[in-house]
Amino acid sequence: MRQHYNFVVVGGGSAGYAGARTARQFVDRVAVVDGAPELGGLCILRGCMPSKILLYSMEVLHLAKHGAAFGLDIPLARADLPALRERKRRLVAEFAAYRVEQLESGRFDLFRQTARFTGPRELTLADGTVLTADAFLIATGSVIARPSVPGLDRVPALTSDDILDLDHLPPSVLVLGGGVVACELAQFLRRAGSEVTLLQRGPHLLREHSAGAAHVLERALRDEGMEIFSGTQIHEVAPRAGGGVRVIFTHAEGKEERRHTREADALFNALGRRPATDGLGLDAAGIVITPTGHIPTDATQRTVNPALYAAGDCTGPHEIVHVAILQAEMAARHACGQPALPVNYDTLVKIVFTDPQIAVAGLSEKELTDRSVPHVAASYPFDDHGKSILMEAKRGFVKILARAPDGLLLGAECVGRDASELIHTLATALTLGATVHDLLKVHWYHPTLSEIWTYPLEECLEKLGGLNDEYSPIPQ
Repeated sequence: MRQHYNFVVVGGGSAGYAGARTARQFVDRVAVVDGAPELGGLCILRGCMPSKILLYSMEVLHLAKHGAAFGLDIPLARADLPALRERKRRLVAEFAAYRVEQLESGRFDLFRQTARFTGPRELTLADGTVLTADAFLIATGSVIARPSVPGLDRVPALTSDDILDLDHLPPSVLVLGGGVVACELAQFLRRAGSEVTLLQRGPHLLREHSAGAAHVLERALRDEGMEIFSGTQIHEVAPRAGGGVRVIFTHAEGKEERRHTREADALFNALGRRPATDGLGLDAAGIVITPTGHIPTDATQRTVNPALYAAGDCTGPHEIVHVAILQAEMAARHACGQPALPVNYDTLVKIVFTDPQIAVAGLSEKELTDRSVPHVAASYPFDDHGKSILMEAKRGFVKILARAPDGLLLGAECVGRDASELIHTLATALTLGATVHDLLKVHWYHPTLSEIWTYPLEECLEKLGGLNDEYSPIPQ
């Protein structure tokens, strides 16, 4: 059987649903193909939502354990892993049920099957049904990578999927990786009660963030009892006699490299993800993936095949759910002949939900320097700010980057308590093209965490020599 559609989406996660929903505004026949055991996508089922549920519980536990700092006597605070898992499963099920309801609303035809391309405009389902379309959107997401680490294939290794569904706590865990997932879930394990050792290949944690931000986080993790090695090379992963795992690695210490061995009850492979493109038959559609496995696209998310678009983790360049949604919406508009502006990555927001949190909006100082953009920078620490002091949230800093000489906001960085919330004030200002002078007209309420932004804003203004002070009130 053959069926023709205006728009067919492969993948029913956040990007896929966003693309289908957008296309349905302009065309009548839209289909979604998803053969996963559960509908919902990575973010809802095994990513953003379950991880943040667990991380928030650990934040509450951490505060309870340090109640004395707030003048509180909390005699017993501990993690209940079965109860944590049950709460996580209940909330995730609610989120997933809503997504299923959206996909089964009747606005689209939903095919619960795997599929592969068998031609440039032809998708064949597992039952032999052939779908043709004016345009396709590939939004298949990503899967956990198993990189080439000596011996990793010979030992049982936990993945992020496993960590998010634990009903018991390993007494000790070796974490391979220093990215966002590694840092967030390593801190979860440590706060829940595991002894944690983290091995990072690069010179510092979170290679996509500044060294200053990584330094603040590393100090916090070490103070919580985590052992961290950066600049490592793993030589062997092997089973430990009696159960568990042993890792042999070298670690750069100054100008020397020293050989170390660490053992633990469990190994957590947090060495990243790769695009989920296996079995899609992309070659039949004329698509050649990149060496990293990503589907190459242009600024409109269109591939070399003009009928095929891609969005989200399977294409990059950022594995962030809101970026995937923006890409999919833009691709659907373009495919349906509507105006479609490319995603503006110069105003990108990135967040790490560790404690302290790390949040960035816009461009970094390195990016501005590489582009030869004249700018000024200013920062201010949390440990000199009233609200953060009374909250015992003194780790971290905020930083502002503004263009010279007009003060246009170009970037912002926040490392500290509630950085994930604080960054959105600056993200809004960036998107709307505000200057530091514009932001200093805002009523920054005292005492709030948000008002900490005023200090680097004022310093940037001083470095710029002051700006036009014109102000036009709203007519009464």
